Amino acid sequence: MANKKKGGTIVHSHYACTVGAAYTVAAIKGAVPIANTGPGCMYKQFFFLSFDNGFQGTAGVSGGNIPSANVGENDIVFGGAKKLDNLIRASLGVVKGDLFVVLTGCSGELVGDDVGSVVRKYQKNGYPIVFADTGGFKGTNLDGHELVVKAIIDQFVGKYDGEKQKGLVNLWLETPYFNQNWRGDYLEIVRILRAIGFEVNVLFGPESGGAKEWKDIPKADFNLLIGTWNGLKIVKHLEKKYSQRYLHFDRLPIGEEATTSFIRKVVEFGGIDKTKSEEFIKKESEIYYYFLEHFANFFSEYWYGLPAKFAAVGSSTDVLSYSTFLTDQLGLIPVKQIITDNPPENLREQISESFKHLSEDVSVDVEFHEDGYFVEKSLQETDFGSGVPLLLGSSWEADVAREKKALLIEVSAPSTETLVVTRSFAGYRGGLNLIERVYSAAVGNK
Repeated sequence: MANKKKGGTIVHSHYACTVGAAYTVAAIKGAVPIANTGPGCMYKQFFFLSFDNGFQGTAGVSGGNIPSANVGENDIVFGGAKKLDNLIRASLGVVKGDLFVVLTGCSGELVGDDVGSVVRKYQKNGYPIVFADTGGFKGTNLDGHELVVKAIIDQFVGKYDGEKQKGLVNLWLETPYFNQNWRGDYLEIVRILRAIGFEVNVLFGPESGGAKEWKDIPKADFNLLIGTWNGLKIVKHLEKKYSQRYLHFDRLPIGEEATTSFIRKVVEFGGIDKTKSEEFIKKESEIYYYFLEHFANFFSEYWYGLPAKFAAVGSSTDVLSYSTFLTDQLGLIPVKQIITDNPPENLREQISESFKHLSEDVSVDVEFHEDGYFVEKSLQETDFGSGVPLLLGSSWEADVAREKKALLIEVSAPSTETLVVTRSFAGYRGGLNLIERVYSAAVGNK
């Protein structure tokens, strides 16, 4: 279904603006975002992507302490290059960092400040600093994520003509902070990859080696991308720049079947010995089905008020990943799938086709809505039958969930009634976590 627009405005947006990519920078250990933006821009990004999105918290230079030019009226009229220059100089002198990234918002881009010339002066003097034009009108924080990563690769990582290291993989998973599970999912996918015999460049999150590890990107044998569309520009750029192949999965592996299939495909693509991976699969599968057997006892006895039909609202990757697991592994019936992250028009048909194969003989149509008004309207018009509906979505869908007497599980931004610390729905363990979360809501009737 094509996007609908309402009066030139969007209510209840499910994404931040391009300069929200400051949180891509914040997710790199030792990296410092510098905001060439107007007053309040960074604080708005913080609340949407971190505080009001699972209360994820921040570390290092992020949240309310991001250096900002606070571009004002005088800068709009006379230009803000000198002010930015002073900000960069002060930041380099006061803030400890291994990598500095200047992100320009709407104001600076609209007046045409030559940010590149300001930053290149510091680059020539040996400072680890890059710049990215991330004016909010260019798209969403997901678009900004790709712009910032490309800037770091081109301006900081630079040229490389050495050998590739077999068994070393660059992992590109979820957009940091935007996906509230990103830290836990990175931990789990990295755990799996290392257990089956790979070395991993962990570019974001708690296990990342920081800016130093980014320098190792060109050495990897291949790039592993997990996600429908965000990140495709990154791995294609790396393919062109470093002749580096990539393996793309359009959804997060959740549960035993999907994770086992994922592992075998990665091992085959990487060309490594499969002994370790098969031993790992055997061990993890036994544990998974041990717990699933105990869950089955609950499922067969506690039949009252359990959901049979569900709807999912969120990013392309989240909706596809969760819908696949709930349909194929738990036998729930998908009745409405709504994508809110504004994927590129040329990829929407491909994304829609992925929903034709959620499970054997299960095919659903997907809707694309940026506007929360149309999301809520679509859900209100959905027939969930006589049972208790399950709704995977965001805080914006709380009102319609109450109207439908649905179980609401917050899995997408914004999320104001869920605290996320290490939560993950990825892999073998993540599948069990998702089962636990869904049916805890069912027995708790909330």
